[in-house]
Amino acid sequence: MHDQLASLYPQHLATLRERADQALAFGGFDHLVIAAGTPLRKFLDDQDYPFTVNPHFKHWLPLTDAPGSWIVYTPGSKPKLIFLQPRDYWHVVPQAPHGYWVEHFDISIVRNAADATAQLPTSHRAVIAASGDGVEANNPAAVLDYLHWHRSYKTSYELALMREASRIGTRAHRAAEASFRAGRSEFGIHLTYLAAARQTDAELPYSSIVGLNEHGAVLHYTSFDRVPPAHSRSFLIDAGASAAGYASDITRTYASAQAAEFQALIDSVDAAQQGFVAKVRAGQSYPELHIHAHHVLAGVLREHGFIRMSAESAVESGVSSTFFPHGLGHPIGLQVHDVAGFQQDEHGGSIARPAGHPYLRMTRVLEPGMVVTIEPGLYFIDMLLAELRDKPVAADIDWARVDAFRQYGGIRIEDDVVCTDSAPENLTRDAFALL
Repeated sequence: MHDQLASLYPQHLATLRERADQALAFGGFDHLVIAAGTPLRKFLDDQDYPFTVNPHFKHWLPLTDAPGSWIVYTPGSKPKLIFLQPRDYWHVVPQAPHGYWVEHFDISIVRNAADATAQLPTSHRAVIAASGDGVEANNPAAVLDYLHWHRSYKTSYELALMREASRIGTRAHRAAEASFRAGRSEFGIHLTYLAAARQTDAELPYSSIVGLNEHGAVLHYTSFDRVPPAHSRSFLIDAGASAAGYASDITRTYASAQAAEFQALIDSVDAAQQGFVAKVRAGQSYPELHIHAHHVLAGVLREHGFIRMSAESAVESGVSSTFFPHGLGHPIGLQVHDVAGFQQDEHGGSIARPAGHPYLRMTRVLEPGMVVTIEPGLYFIDMLLAELRDKPVAADIDWARVDAFRQYGGIRIEDDVVCTDSAPENLTRDAFALL
């Protein structure tokens, strides 16, 4: 892996420099200054929240734990890393920079924040930072819009890291499934996942969702019951992993050996999901793919006896949204929900979501180099089902069958998929296959 990254990194950095040159020209700036960031202090406390690096910083180099450090790039010059390595015996001090990327930077090691900021250019600078990073940030829109737009197109180096994040995540998913089959609690399954990923909660790209039985109906369930249920009928896990700051985002749903009817529904959603993945191709409108998913999933609801209306009627009346209330997916990369999903072009702007679909996280047309998640689901959510019961279309619902499935919570199946010049690359399924 190291040799592969070493060979791919120079072109990645050259691409970032070209993008930065253009972004600075658009904004009228001479320097790009990027903060790694600093930890956030807890309210009325002397402890910090876990550190999360600025995504713009880790785009340039694989450092995710260098708080107080800075990158300075001036067109025509070698990029500079100002690396904060404090004198500190209370905490682990970051190691001096090393690895395949260091030769591409001028590196200055400093001992305190004041010495770091003293080395920053003071005029005509675009500063990408948060308010607490010690330097007044301007975060110019012209610069950010250009950089965010082009961040949608992953370099070969980035894709290599995303494949690695998928390998780590799928390995941990396999362990979590085995933990479910062994009858462990949600908390026990989560601990199994962390051990298999060899990452802490703070190192994962997002908080894991580990839901047994009815908890699968809570879209962002993160409570982790400590005691296993009397009967583990179903299991939904939405959990990812990180590789040098790049994320994987993977969801799988499992049925117990006794839940054959739920397994049949999982199989139908899985087949539908693979059909949607096959449509991740250049020129495909993501909102249109989302609407297509509603029609296919409505067909699954009809096939399995939950609704008596046509798939078209289920979508038009909003019935499909009761069972599939979120978006089909989102961009992914340096962040789980990556930037520019709604952006109109490299100069900004916004593309509206289709009416009636407020939770869709991407409205762009797919292009080669983009990586998106494809994560359809079907759920039995008490609040939404109660609202549906009060509508005229309730007569076309088999409520006895719906009620029988509440005990399973719901289904979501999610893969990370690369749009290429031809057939899509499914990072998630490829990683599971390697296992």
